Amino acid sequence: MSTVDFAPLFRTAIGFDRLARLVDTAASGQDAQTYPPYNIEKVGDDSYRLTMAVAGFRPEDLDLTVKDNTLFVSGRVANEGQRAEILYRGIAGRAFERRFVLADHIVVEGADVQLGLLHVGLKRVVPESLKPRKIAIGTSAPPTVSPTIANDRLDSVKAA
Repeated sequence: MSTVDFAPLFRTAIGFDRLARLVDTAASGQDAQTYPPYNIEKVGDDSYRLTMAVAGFRPEDLDLTVKDNTLFVSGRVANEGQRAEILYRGIAGRAFERRFVLADHIVVEGADVQLGLLHVGLKRVVPESLKPRKIAIGTSAPPTVSPTIANDRLDSVKAA
């Protein structure tokens, strides 16, 4: 397996050590779960939706938690006892836990379950203090006279 060298990135960027850890984790396949299946959709400029197949789970069987820029989604089916003998089980109802690393300033807006699908709304909310702003450039030189004022003074000297 090849490794990625982030040294060039670290020469010109600050604070991307978390990105390096994410790439290392993805490359090593540590989080190679396949159950339950899910989709991640971009539904707007700053809006996303996570849709996860949770057939057989009720809303009270599911738990969503956000901690340290990570969304944890887990499900545990309450064991109510078997009513009938199952000859074939094609719908998995096993417990699960999925983790999704959230980018900075991504917040969970809400979640609901419809037709066996869990929908989680996510939105990027950038604080005003982090939005681009114009910086005034100052000088240490004394203020200069504007050209219109200088021309007016020149005209008054010529008239006298």
